[in-house]
Amino acid sequence: QVQLVESGGGLVQAGDSLTLSCAASGRTFSSYTMGWFRQAPGKEREFVATIVPSGGITYYANSVKGRFTISRDNTKNTVYLRMNSLKREDTAVYYCAGKTGYSSTLYPGHFGSWGQGTQVTVSS
Repeated sequence: QVQLVESGGGLVQAGDSLTLSCAASGRTFSSYTMGWFRQAPGKEREFVATIVPSGGITYYANSVKGRFTISRDNTKNTVYLRMNSLKREDTAVYYCAGKTGYSSTLYPGHFGSWGQGTQVTVSS
């Protein structure tokens, strides 16, 4: 398993942009499908975006499609989430997650490695 550490969260205003980073330890990062999930108070953890090991294919939740971009740099063992045009409903704790191999799964339970989360708060 890889160890994951998120950073980049904070308090922003609606319409602002923010980039989250997730640094992974271990030599096998480039073989992991990586994902971003989020959990708002009182709600279940939900899928935001995933990216396959090569970075060539990405998946997005409908709620963030066109506003968020997931990317990765396998030379730096890091995955990113660029968030544009933030809305109040994007407020949540954002988690980075990893799953060995190529996968198109959107289900949090399928990911075996998780970071501690980073808070994103969007004010109006």
